[in-house]
Amino acid sequence: MAYTPKLSYANSCVLRRIAWSLGKPMTIAIDWAIEELARHLDADEICKTCKDPSRCSTCPFHSE
Repeated sequence: MAYTPKLSYANSCVLRRIAWSLGKPMTIAIDWAIEELARHLDADEICKTCKDPSRCSTCPFHSE
């Protein structure tokens, strides 16, 4: 991964609690949270604003 986002203290605390509830480390919990969020977002809207068309074939938001 080329970019590692920094979490605010508050969001780090939230992620820690999610991890505890899942019984998983935070590194696994953040992946789970992102995958879960992706299921609830409008894929067409995300696809329209995408700035990296080189990954369409593996993108979970791309439908064709």
